[in-house]
Amino acid sequence: MINKNFIMNADCFGMSSSDNKAVLEGYVNGFLTSASLCTNFEYFEDAINNVLPDCQNLSVGIQLNITKGMALTDCPLLTDERGNFNSGFIYLLQKKSPELAGQIEQEFRAQIEKLLAVLKPTHICSVDDIHIIPYIFEIVAKLAQEYGIKFIRTHYEELYFVPKFTKHLNLTYLSNIVKWIFCKSFTNKNKIVASKYSLKTNDFIVGILYSNLMDIHSIEYALKEINQESIVECIIHPKKYDNSIKDSHTKEFSLTLDKNLEERIKKAGFTVTNYNNL
Repeated sequence: MINKNFIMNADCFGMSSSDNKAVLEGYVNGFLTSASLCTNFEYFEDAINNVLPDCQNLSVGIQLNITKGMALTDCPLLTDERGNFNSGFIYLLQKKSPELAGQIEQEFRAQIEKLLAVLKPTHICSVDDIHIIPYIFEIVAKLAQEYGIKFIRTHYEELYFVPKFTKHLNLTYLSNIVKWIFCKSFTNKNKIVASKYSLKTNDFIVGILYSNLMDIHSIEYALKEINQESIVECIIHPKKYDNSIKDSHTKEFSLTLDKNLEERIKKAGFTVTNYNNL
């Protein structure tokens, strides 16, 4: 039998109360097995103190962040005068320099050490997936090895289509295609770097082509393309619905609770697991 592993991972854990509530309910009442925690938001402490005690077997990684919120260190090439991050993917891609790389490493190191003070992360990734940029990936891989973090996220996603035209006739899907192209062009090089630092990676990812468009079909059709021994990480960005929040991420939240989806994943030959168990 082919050993195929499926990890449902919630990104943006710690960003807001809504994100934290979604992770808790997805774990307790659904099949959410993994989450990536941001350390530079005010709800980091809430995640540590009010969510994780009830999620004993949740695989918790660190989601490094230099695009949203406030920096933990003095890094003026990445922030405005108030210390808020104001850089984006294209800026980070184009503005590579020793000074910028040094400030990125300094900030990443501070974020990792903040989490290590309370727990050891099982995996490492980044907000907006900026670590797909090769020089940033090298920084992250070096730090992962130094701090003993075994898994680093890579971004190979098979090209596939959900047979529903409305999913493709929008700017979100067009933007996702552009990101998918970047991911595809960088992933092979990044996997070589991961191996250089003796890090493990996921083999496939689900959630780039249909980011912000995720539903049961987006996951099912992606898994149909995978017929080999593998670790597949599915990225979702769940938010617990309340009266003030209703967006694509509240729809993604429902996926973590969908027992029908869990059964379909298992029938496709996948073991639902997390990085703790690999």
